[in-house]
Amino acid sequence: MMDLGDLNSFVAVARAGGFREGARASGGSASGLSEAVRRLETQLGVRLFNRTTRSVVPTEAGLSLLGRLGPALSEVEAALDVVNGFRDRPAGSLRLNVPVSAARLILPDIIPGFLAAYPGIRLEVIADENFVDVLAAGCDAGIRYDERLEQDMIAVPIGPRVQHFATAASPAYLDLHGRPQHPSDLLGHSCLRGRFASGAMLPWEFERDGEVVRVDTTGPLIVRIGGASDLAVHAAIAGSGIVALFEGWLRPHFDSGALEPVLEPWWQSFSGPFLYYPGRRLVPAPLRAFIDFVKAGKF
Repeated sequence: MMDLGDLNSFVAVARAGGFREGARASGGSASGLSEAVRRLETQLGVRLFNRTTRSVVPTEAGLSLLGRLGPALSEVEAALDVVNGFRDRPAGSLRLNVPVSAARLILPDIIPGFLAAYPGIRLEVIADENFVDVLAAGCDAGIRYDERLEQDMIAVPIGPRVQHFATAASPAYLDLHGRPQHPSDLLGHSCLRGRFASGAMLPWEFERDGEVVRVDTTGPLIVRIGGASDLAVHAAIAGSGIVALFEGWLRPHFDSGALEPVLEPWWQSFSGPFLYYPGRRLVPAPLRAFIDFVKAGKF
């Protein structure tokens, strides 16, 4: 008899493309996954992965096993989850993959109430600016903005339905360097830029009365969008230049007076994010509880 845990370990490694990656996705350890795969290979008498110091790639036998095993294990998980229907309240684990902005601006209003309502659910939130396949990453659902939604996914609105991308600087900086009246004025200012995990740096985009203006700004600081955005905010507060970020991220500093809005009539609006999950399989009870909680909006 094959051990179900070893089979799950094999699928985690194959889908994630490595032992370390599989460990992050499954919540286990790389050494534990490696030992599980070794046991499975010994029992089956075939090599399931070709291993080098740089890569772990399924063999032809491994790919064949994954193709049949993945759907079967999903059915097992679905069958076990049916038992949750007999509980007074759902229990189990729920893993969400979200952008840093959602972890900071959307989830704080939702998570405390959800955890109080469902004490049997253990929630894990992975904040990641890399737009990964949530299933391959071992997650049940994700939060994305509409242009980032993947095909064959069901999307549920979560959080404010309209957001703004704002620009701001400290009053001291603006007193010294002047207050821009048009987006093109930013070419004469120090701007604090953000770079995506992919390496891309997009121009700052503004819109007013149907006119769209894109500006390739420059400045003394570039930060990784998401994880290091707070550094740009603090630099702006200290007078280093103009920062561009979600209005909700900057709002506390507007309220305190540490930052002053810049070019506010030109701020672009965009639709709020969505909770998304695969629609081709039974929704686990913890995820169903979270979806219903978000739809109810009682938080």
